[in-house]
Amino acid sequence: MIARTYHWKFKVRETHLDTFGHMNHAKYLEIFEQARWELINEGGYGLKKIKETQIGPTILEAKIQYRRELLLHDEVTVESICTEYNGKLGKVYQRMINSAGKESANLEIVVGLFDMTARKLIEPTPEWKAALGIKDEAET
Repeated sequence: MIARTYHWKFKVRETHLDTFGHMNHAKYLEIFEQARWELINEGGYGLKKIKETQIGPTILEAKIQYRRELLLHDEVTVESICTEYNGKLGKVYQRMINSAGKESANLEIVVGLFDMTARKLIEPTPEWKAALGIKDEAET
């Protein structure tokens, strides 16, 4: 499996801050999620497709590590890459890089593709893999 790394940029805003003046811990999860939505939307698997097919992503596990604080107006890049997909489960690794090139946080999630009609996980479809930036090695 070969996967591309997706880059998405954002700026820390006032609404992201907590009383310590740095980005609130829960906002990291929101921003990581926003970056994943940008990734799959760009890959053609947005909310419209999810509603039409009744098949969409679900997160089964999340492990986050906070490394460095992010402050108001910091320019940040979120990197996202699918590191593996075996059977019905995949792993997506994300990290936030500050303007100095240092990692501020990282997140590893276990993701699956959920059939909302059958109410169960299914094997990843070719469209879903493409949206995540995955290519089988035979395709390269």
